[in-house]
Amino acid sequence: MFLVTIGIVYGDIGTSPMYVMKSIIEGNGGFTTVSSELIIGSLSLVIWTITLLTTIKYVVIAMKADNRGEGGIFALYSLVKRCGKWLIFPAMLGGAALLADGVLTPAVTVTTAIEGLRSIPVMNAFLGEKEQKVILITLMIILILFVVQRAGTSKIGRFFGPVMLIWFLFLGVNGLRNIALDLSVLKAFNPLYAVRLLFSPTNKKGFMILGSVFLAATGAEALYSDMGHVGRENIYFSWPFVKLCLILNYLGQGAWIICNRGNTALALLEDMNPFFMMLPEFLRPFAILLSTSAAIIASQALITGSYTLVSEAIRLDLMPHLKVEYPSDTKGQIYISTVNLVLWAGCTLVVLYFKTSARMEAAYGLAITVTMLMTTLLLSVYLGRIRSHRFSAVLMLTVFGSIEAVFFLSSLSKFMIGGYITVLIALLILAIMVIWHRGTELENRYSVRLQPKNYIENLRMLREDDSIPRIAENIVFIENSVEEGMDRDILYSILDKDPKRASAYWFISVNVMDDPNTMTYTVETYGTDFIFRVRLNLGYKMEQCVNVYIRQIIGDLLASGEMPPQERKYSIYGKSSVGSFKFCILKKAVPSAAELSAADVVILNSKYAIRSLAGSRAKWYGLDTSSQIVERVPLITDSVHKREKLLRENRQES
Repeated sequence: MFLVTIGIVYGDIGTSPMYVMKSIIEGNGGFTTVSSELIIGSLSLVIWTITLLTTIKYVVIAMKADNRGEGGIFALYSLVKRCGKWLIFPAMLGGAALLADGVLTPAVTVTTAIEGLRSIPVMNAFLGEKEQKVILITLMIILILFVVQRAGTSKIGRFFGPVMLIWFLFLGVNGLRNIALDLSVLKAFNPLYAVRLLFSPTNKKGFMILGSVFLAATGAEALYSDMGHVGRENIYFSWPFVKLCLILNYLGQGAWIICNRGNTALALLEDMNPFFMMLPEFLRPFAILLSTSAAIIASQALITGSYTLVSEAIRLDLMPHLKVEYPSDTKGQIYISTVNLVLWAGCTLVVLYFKTSARMEAAYGLAITVTMLMTTLLLSVYLGRIRSHRFSAVLMLTVFGSIEAVFFLSSLSKFMIGGYITVLIALLILAIMVIWHRGTELENRYSVRLQPKNYIENLRMLREDDSIPRIAENIVFIENSVEEGMDRDILYSILDKDPKRASAYWFISVNVMDDPNTMTYTVETYGTDFIFRVRLNLGYKMEQCVNVYIRQIIGDLLASGEMPPQERKYSIYGKSSVGSFKFCILKKAVPSAAELSAADVVILNSKYAIRSLAGSRAKWYGLDTSSQIVERVPLITDSVHKREKLLRENRQES
């Protein structure tokens, strides 16, 4: 599992040495103007950023705040949501920002790796001065990456694990080899050099340099989100090795820069990257091949983290129901095809828009600072209210909140040079969450649960009413809720909207279980032989083919005598004791603005538009489209009835 963890979790933070020092140098006037003080101070900032944010905050503290093994900002919100309704807003904002960062990460890491080909004269000549060939290669790699996601993170991790192990060893060994060029870089372990640099005139960016330094920690939130894929203990075991290799490489780059900073020939190279240039020329082709592989794996960390985030958001009813697949034997390892498609489209557009890694780096990191701030806020609530460690909560909010606020302010300098793209993506995702959350609140406000036993006689009379044509032998309604009772809309559809006569009425709810291969059910008949309230308990790896399970359940009920045979004379399969089926899909109809405010009407219409784009319940549950009835029912029925009653009374009086 060590290799799987290395392969899945550390891709994003593991590729940061490819662009952090490059970004710092470019932000301070270029290769020929940097000083030893700048490099040592920058290295100190990088080392202590990784130590404070990644090691202490995420590995030591945040990973203890897991929700049944799952990590990430939504899992954290699940633990603290009872502490205040307002906590939903930092959770949504942080989640949206992290998902936006997931769109940018594959683009920037793969592009940076491919641009490394320019460090080889022959390949530089092949690529030419324009970016078209780099863009084409990058898009092909990104496409392949998203195509293989369906295989599952466990299989991908087994393949990626050995590659990432070689990558980290490569980082450490080459960093260690270059440290010998100038041992003064070891001063960077002293945090005083970091503090001095922020106020030093040699640092032309001032506090804004932190926008580049922060890139060294951008994979920390993804690391927390991926905890459910590999387990907390495996991260604890592997992180010291990963951190050592990262720091050695940063120090090696720093030593190489100090020794070569006066070299004007190096300064004239396009996209000069100290990560590649500090290597012997014969080793660069291998480094580029390895770094490209690592960049792909870096993207993998954000992609799997995005699956987890969206899955948690669905459970919290912040996003529409999407089909979640479990290609591996562990429930934490999931695949969501819709998320995969959206991320691929987003990454492709980002590459086409920015064209070069330097432009992408300008946008990189801004959104993730927002996520880290929101995580710090939720963690402080968790420590203070759930764990009753009030001093730790105050310390968390004060120390990490202050550090991340400074990083956020420094990253704001990136807004006008590309950061606005990440912000726009985050705002779009946030808008979807806000619409879905508010729409759900409105639906719950007018939702009513009725007891089927109170309507047995109504259903019996309808069943026996020969004046109404029988719609089918069996009519099936599927509910998302496993609560007691039944949604009023179902009975309203059967009895009020358009009376639906059938021999048997089925009300199905599906409960996803932790055991992967469970298939059990319970049936409540309410003392009848024509009303069946079924709760399906399906393992997370079981296909939710409701129509298949119903036929199995009917066979059991026929055998036990709880259900009378349904004679079916005409069929290409011969006579059968099971009759015809109709599956009724109910959709909410938005009432007029007289019953809701104009803003709420817009929210509900937007929610239902999003739901239609996300897919249909018929597809999720494998229903036969030829046996479906799609029907709209009003969101608010009580007020309609009251108006009709008032109208009748007024007519009588007149």
